[in-house]
Amino acid sequence: MKTTSKLIATCLGCGYSPFAPGTVGSLAAIALAIPLHQFARFSPWHFAVLAAVGFIPAVWAATGTARLVKAKDPGIVVIDEVIGQWIALAGARTFNWKTCLAAFILFRLFDIWKPAPVRQLENLPEGLGIVADDAMAGIYAAIVLWLVSWFHF
Repeated sequence: MKTTSKLIATCLGCGYSPFAPGTVGSLAAIALAIPLHQFARFSPWHFAVLAAVGFIPAVWAATGTARLVKAKDPGIVVIDEVIGQWIALAGARTFNWKTCLAAFILFRLFDIWKPAPVRQLENLPEGLGIVADDAMAGIYAAIVLWLVSWFHF
């Protein structure tokens, strides 16, 4: 189970990137989203469903990996960025390279800035805190993306 939790938590090893593993995790989420859209016909709201379904396994994997490496929020855990990025994509009215780029930038902005309650959610126990703050950053990004697309910017 340790190997499984690490594979999930690191998004198949993306978390081992020596440079900006969180950004690499977000890019991996976009890289997974593109073929899901093109070949499985996922629309933006499908990514909200995917994030919701993946939330509990992400918390489990983040908890197991954090315990394994004995760190509160280890940098190798990037499944939280994947969940948050998919939530951000759910705010798009259409799925194209512009909305992917906007979702990526907005999510990374809110994930780094951590406006309330994003920062406070980090204090939840173990994997729940690791994943919940990124989920909230994704919600903020989705709201902004949705509002911007509503006004046709």
